[in-house]
Amino acid sequence: MLKIRGTGAAFCDGLTRRSFVQAGALGVGGLTLSEFLRCREAKAAASAVVDPRRVTEQTAVILFWLSGGPGHMETWDPKPEAPTEYRGPLGSIPTSVAGIRFGELLPMSAKRMDRLAVLRSVRHKTGDHTKGNHWMLTGFEGPNFNDAVLDQRAPSMGAATAALRGSNRPGMPPYAAVPHLRGGTDNFFHYHAYIGSAHNPFVVNSDPNESSYAVRDLNLPTGLTFERLQNRRRFLERFDQMRIETEATIAERDGAYQRAFEMLTGPSARAAFDITAESPALRDRYGRHTFGQGALLARRLVEAGVTFVTVNCVPWDHHGTPPQMKTEEGARKLIPHLDRAIAVLVDDLVDRGLYDRVLVVAMGEFGRTPKMNKDAGRDHWGDTFSVLMGNGKMRMGQAIGASDARGEQPIERVLKPQDVLATVYHHLGIDPHAVLFTNRTGRPVTLLDGGEAIRELV
Repeated sequence: MLKIRGTGAAFCDGLTRRSFVQAGALGVGGLTLSEFLRCREAKAAASAVVDPRRVTEQTAVILFWLSGGPGHMETWDPKPEAPTEYRGPLGSIPTSVAGIRFGELLPMSAKRMDRLAVLRSVRHKTGDHTKGNHWMLTGFEGPNFNDAVLDQRAPSMGAATAALRGSNRPGMPPYAAVPHLRGGTDNFFHYHAYIGSAHNPFVVNSDPNESSYAVRDLNLPTGLTFERLQNRRRFLERFDQMRIETEATIAERDGAYQRAFEMLTGPSARAAFDITAESPALRDRYGRHTFGQGALLARRLVEAGVTFVTVNCVPWDHHGTPPQMKTEEGARKLIPHLDRAIAVLVDDLVDRGLYDRVLVVAMGEFGRTPKMNKDAGRDHWGDTFSVLMGNGKMRMGQAIGASDARGEQPIERVLKPQDVLATVYHHLGIDPHAVLFTNRTGRPVTLLDGGEAIRELV
């Protein structure tokens, strides 16, 4: 393994002209087609300590991001013996592992508990969407909701993975998001921070469950033929040749444009994003809804060579006061879709021989208050909440940590956001404590400043 100190965003920011394919920004803060390709050669200088075995294994991550914060009582840490005002309106069911129960709306996941693991004592102690969102996606405490500048202070897991690992196969983005990264609960922190905008996600910005589903930038604009694109490319090559003596970085940029052209005109990326290539029967198994089709598309992407995929599943902010849903209403609307998406994804990954190399994670920025509020909802709770993980090589079939009888506080094996992220990085072969980036102030910083891969899993 090799450790190299990097120079931060200077490698990747500051394109001085538009991409020859006019690739637009994909989503708020999303990258352009050539941007995410432009710094491939510079990723070693991003000071990675990467286990080459994980690269060879083509390890990957699928993150179900449950923006808004799912209630642990209704999902992976029910309290059937608690008083009614804590237990809530829903019951619990046994899983395939003795002694572990799930919420009643998760029957498919419950049957697959032997292939899953639940972290029941994650804690950061904030009920602020913005702060919690940043903490769970980056490992660092974020700004408060009321801060004047909601600045991303550290790179997200996906962006760091893009910088340090790159894609598992040429012609594919290293980091993608399905169907979008929009959300009503401060869903801001999926991006690059100070490591360069080339490492932002390739955002699909189209719902794979809709008949109108289409991925921008992987098809030519109306009226632009491949012949015209080739002509445009040759013109830009001549233009660059005239500038090559005056601009030192032009060779790197030419390489980026070459790879962007290959991605646009080559079959790999377009085929991977084409969910209609799947059989109707498999699409039905995943569920004809955004969560299910997003999970299926994520499987297609990691199989094709994307290293990190976020499936954005919204909204989970169920206070009970309009326009938010009540706890039972929100649970019945969202949890069955999530249950099917995760369960069928696990089966599909196992059937295709991918589960050993793909880590599945489901989490939000925090949990919900153990005690129901007066509006039949639950409010924000960061004192203890749950995270679900699944992988073929980790030790599955267990609940790690525990909350008390009312689900208010952890009583066993307190886990921090940094522990969750360290586990993800461990799977990817990244040592987050040995990585050195340079932040906006010129100070060298590690990818994580604490935490360790969860020993019960790895």
